[in-house]
Amino acid sequence: MELKRVVVTGLGALTPVGNTVPEFWENLIKGVSGAGPITHFDASKFKSKFACEVKNFNVTDFIDRKEARKMDLYTQYAIVAAKEAVKDSGIDIEKDDLNKIGVIYGVGIGGLHTFEEEVLNYAQTKDTIGPRFNPFFIPKMIADIAAGQISMLYGFHGPNFTTTSACASSSNAIGVAFDLIRLGKANIIVAGGAEATIFPAGVGGFNAMNALSTRNDDMEHASRPFSASRDGFVMGEGAGCLILEELEHAKARGAKIYAELAGTGASADAYHITASHPEGLGARLVMQNALKDAGMKPEDIDYINVHGTSTPVGDISEVKAIQALFGEYAYKLNISSTKSMTGHLLGAAGAVEAIACVLSVVNDIIPPTINHEEGDNDEEIDYNLNFTFNKAQHRVVRAALSNTFGFGGHNACVIVKKYTE
Repeated sequence: MELKRVVVTGLGALTPVGNTVPEFWENLIKGVSGAGPITHFDASKFKSKFACEVKNFNVTDFIDRKEARKMDLYTQYAIVAAKEAVKDSGIDIEKDDLNKIGVIYGVGIGGLHTFEEEVLNYAQTKDTIGPRFNPFFIPKMIADIAAGQISMLYGFHGPNFTTTSACASSSNAIGVAFDLIRLGKANIIVAGGAEATIFPAGVGGFNAMNALSTRNDDMEHASRPFSASRDGFVMGEGAGCLILEELEHAKARGAKIYAELAGTGASADAYHITASHPEGLGARLVMQNALKDAGMKPEDIDYINVHGTSTPVGDISEVKAIQALFGEYAYKLNISSTKSMTGHLLGAAGAVEAIACVLSVVNDIIPPTINHEEGDNDEEIDYNLNFTFNKAQHRVVRAALSNTFGFGGHNACVIVKKYTE
């Protein structure tokens, strides 16, 4: 069976550095930090008092107020990104076969804020009025509901579900969507991810693990991947969405084609519940799997958008994986972590970073890894590698690879390349 080719025909993004794809890309290239004081709740007693929040977001600009009240914030984010992507793709809802259009969205946690609110409300009222829960509690909270809401919004009857693999969730969503399209089980899939966990349970939970940066006196520069002074990731939120489409279907309707999705990969560290393998064995394997899936060699890649969360152990292991797989060619790559600007969007990270890779391929520009200071070097990291520190770089990008790794040892990799006939 000959596998079908899959292209990207639409993009949507709602991020801490931009509420649309053009704004997101412009600020990535400028090296804008999305970090700032937490406004979603009073974080004055928390170890981390800052995060990368979505800014200037008014849900009623996109969703009817009555309907928005039935949705957790992560679902609202998911829908907004999907709306931008569907509009960008030019899908004709009236003419296309909606039975062959699906939605696969990734999320690491789901409706955490809704869960937190409802449980706290129960704890405060159970002894006075008895248990009282919002009738929308469960459908607001469950992880799969964003994909369901998007399908209902447009009437898409194709494959519809959610992937959950911690921070690899939306990269896995892209990978599953890719396979379904190239096997002929769908013509178009709305693929992406969303997350909204900048609330007491999210920040407090990650603080308890010592996973978050506590650089409260210099929050804009707190996310500093590959620097010796890094002390944890900065929590982000938002959503990313890609319209993936079978090539001949896209050509038949005259769709704009951004890039081709060349291959995807998955692997497991099988090592630790939160720490990556110290030698990056799972990270190396997932990149190797993606290259094999794409029928490509390491030398075909020009840019790696790394997982690069700014954690002491994770950054080192990913660098080791790149050097082990790419060998001497690693020194000809551009490497960057856009999490230095967006923070870590958890389950939405893969989709947002895949969009950065697509736009890098389209525009031949590498977004930077910001916040690295001269001399702030980790003795375990080889700085002869090009981490694209602090300033975007122009180069021809034939293909870009995106890594995402999640708690539980889940690894996912996506490769996009320039589209040619």
